[in-house]
Amino acid sequence: MTAVAFAIARLRNLFTIVMLMGVFSLLSAVLYVLLTAVDVAFTEAAVGAGVSTLLVLGTIALTSERGDYTPEKFKLMPLLIVVATGGVLIFGTLDMPLYGDADAPANKHVAPRYIEKSGAEIGVPNIVTSVLASYRGFDTLGEVVVIFTAAIGVLVLLGRGHNRWRPGLRAGVGAKREEEEV
Repeated sequence: MTAVAFAIARLRNLFTIVMLMGVFSLLSAVLYVLLTAVDVAFTEAAVGAGVSTLLVLGTIALTSERGDYTPEKFKLMPLLIVVATGGVLIFGTLDMPLYGDADAPANKHVAPRYIEKSGAEIGVPNIVTSVLASYRGFDTLGEVVVIFTAAIGVLVLLGRGHNRWRPGLRAGVGAKREEEEV
């Protein structure tokens, strides 16, 4: 994983970098399997190596293969929106219990039950897998549906390739040109 990360940092070809990032995600998934975190390994393989790699490859196909672009001039409004959103998110977490707080509700009621009874109730030795696959099965299914829907939405937004976004090409004219070429 270290060698792959070093290669990613040194290379300039975007296609090669994306492929190596997919390899890095697969190696991470293998590491998670070795650490008996099969649920995390599955998510890493599906999202990290699968969906992310496809989305970035699609973006590269619609743009250029090299990272030689000229950045736009600085715009203040997007920065202000990001800072305001970050501030609202931080403000929303101020009343949460501290990380690892023994008196937090999750540590008093839910976690002890999962630790003590999940092996007998579910029959899976890994507590995290038993929680995600059984106790929170519908939540996990909902998360997968959200990720799938987001991927489909991105693919729809990207369209069918560079011809769709070519300046001066009207919808009717493009359809007639394609019929004439066939």
